[in-house]
Amino acid sequence: MAISAIRSFNFLYVYLDLLWLGLFCLLLWKMGKRIPLLVGLLAGVLYFVVDYGVFHYLLATRIVTGSSPFWLLLWLSFSYGITNFAWIWILLDKDDHAVEWSFLIISAWLTIAFLSQNLGGDSPSLTTARGTDTYHGVMALILFIGYFIVIVKNFSAADGHRIPITRLLFIGIGVQLSWEGVLLISGIRPTETMPLIVNSLIETNLGLPYIYFIHRAVMERVRDQESTNEAYKLIKGEKTN
Repeated sequence: MAISAIRSFNFLYVYLDLLWLGLFCLLLWKMGKRIPLLVGLLAGVLYFVVDYGVFHYLLATRIVTGSSPFWLLLWLSFSYGITNFAWIWILLDKDDHAVEWSFLIISAWLTIAFLSQNLGGDSPSLTTARGTDTYHGVMALILFIGYFIVIVKNFSAADGHRIPITRLLFIGIGVQLSWEGVLLISGIRPTETMPLIVNSLIETNLGLPYIYFIHRAVMERVRDQESTNEAYKLIKGEKTN
């Protein structure tokens, strides 16, 4: 089944989103969310390699009209990578302010989408299109492998140590669904439900098992380093006394 993910917007949308990304990165830094910020930046690089390098350059399934594909896809990759993956990391952290972060991100997306339409009437229009029939099968396979590993691990895990599959699904589907929903209700995405459903089930969700394992490994390393630093401070204090 061929599904075309199409977006139509104007340059004001891009400028407003760049302003939001700068504000979001600054807020992450000020609030001490250095790891989510770094994860978002790395995700932006990864998305650009995939979106421009693979989808646009190699497979020619990503089409851009009205702008340079390189620069527009560079912005789009970092827009999605920074915001969505910093958000995912914060949710995996079980952050005390997860609700506030979630509302901030979704409300920013809505504001940018509608404000650009209200004020950007004279701004040149842009269109991006992506045919997904050539690789959604591969994405589904990656999703299956990731959750298969999680399920097998849970079969042998003791009570209280099982990986929370429901929570991973909620984050993986919910983040993409929020993004797709904003595009749909703002008119940036054509009024078709299949891209919203299929993309939400597969595209971000396929990475959640792998992101979960990366998150767990990184945070264990961080906690070990913090414990080592605390022990060093304690020993140093005792020697000083």
